[in-house]
Amino acid sequence: MTFTANIVFFFTFLIAIIVPITSQPCNSYRFSKNIKYAACEDLLILESSLHWNYRPSSGVVDVAFNKANAKDSSWVAWAINPSSKGMVGSQSFAVHKNGTIKAYTSPITSYATMLQEGNLSFSIYSLSTSYTNGGIIIFATFQLPPNKTVVNHAWQEGLVSEDGTLKAHSFSCSNLQSYGTIDFISGKVHGILNTVSWGIMMPIGVMMGRYLKVVDGLGSTWFHLHRACQSLAFLIGIVGFGTGLYIGNHSGVHHAPHRCVGITLMCLASAQVLVAVCLRPKKDHKYRIFWNIFHYIVGYATIALAIWNILKGFDILNVCNVWKNSYVGIIISLATIAVILEVITWIWICNKKRVKNSQDHVAIGEQQT
Repeated sequence: MTFTANIVFFFTFLIAIIVPITSQPCNSYRFSKNIKYAACEDLLILESSLHWNYRPSSGVVDVAFNKANAKDSSWVAWAINPSSKGMVGSQSFAVHKNGTIKAYTSPITSYATMLQEGNLSFSIYSLSTSYTNGGIIIFATFQLPPNKTVVNHAWQEGLVSEDGTLKAHSFSCSNLQSYGTIDFISGKVHGILNTVSWGIMMPIGVMMGRYLKVVDGLGSTWFHLHRACQSLAFLIGIVGFGTGLYIGNHSGVHHAPHRCVGITLMCLASAQVLVAVCLRPKKDHKYRIFWNIFHYIVGYATIALAIWNILKGFDILNVCNVWKNSYVGIIISLATIAVILEVITWIWICNKKRVKNSQDHVAIGEQQT
């Protein structure tokens, strides 16, 4: 396989691995009675996952909270806090298993709660539980508060004493980190779309334009690959940007820095596309150097801002560190590959110049003789 073919295969492979990165194990879980949920999220901490169907027209959500490897004589709870962060004010769905298994609701009004049964601050349409393959599942259908689709949530487990009293949960690292933010509309979709487009595909597209064009024999192929990758990334980025605006307008949750940088990114990318498609002068035009400067500055600035905003988005969604660390690992890998390719490119260019100079000297010598 030639060097050119290796380079093309390498970039194709990088793009191909993007799709598996976004897959999640919770999608493979099968509920009894063929119950299906449109969305899910692996909570990872305390071996839990959350599955849901959201009905935008009514604001009703069907939820299945799955706690794997539940202990005997134990309790499990999943709660949302519509108004603030923290334990106090949370509205919980609890299950305790001690010979029999029971599901009920419990509003949390203090840190000393014993998960006493009580009514929640929103309507509950159904609540049930099951114990399957060593796991406890809480099924609930409830009415989300008005204009709230992004809420803080927490999940917890503990033991039940012989007399049926619920014991306090452990204060281990996992038990103290079992909380986050859940977006019942498209927070996960928004994050995946923007991470893949702005944060992965665009840097790969830049690398294509930077390192493929020096390869002999490719001709204009490098340009078509660069343009195709960036165009696809831009289109996916538009969808991701749209989901972000929708979330901000319908959830009541706003994060000014993240939102402002997102709008700036869309403006920069749109300007880049407009200038590249409509205002690109020919290579020998006297203004081509200014076009190149604009193209490089806007391109690299867009990628730098995108990476910052994606990391900011991970913090906003309060996702498990494994996702943020995975993305950081991808960026570090791409940066490392870029450094290696940069060195190879300069060696390649210097060798070509040296060979060309040698050929020129030979040609001049032959002419003189």
